[in-house]
Amino acid sequence: MKLPDLDSQTIDRIIEMAWEDRTSFDAIEAQFGLLEKEVIALMRREMKESSFQMWRERVTKRATKHLSKREFIAGRFKSHNQKT
Repeated sequence: MKLPDLDSQTIDRIIEMAWEDRTSFDAIEAQFGLLEKEVIALMRREMKESSFQMWRERVTKRATKHLSKREFIAGRFKSHNQKT
């Protein structure tokens, strides 16, 4: 998958947001324009295989990573680094 050219600071921020349990893939897409599958490809490229597998297992079990699966609307966590 062809990923857009991103500077190291942006890549670090996307990885940080992807690891956060309450930051959804929709929030990452809104801020950086990367779809969920692109975030997954970025994580696979930037992480060690074992770390990537651990992250994938965590993400798969988290409803909070997908807005449509969340049981709550109000009160979501918003990082001070997050635009939207």
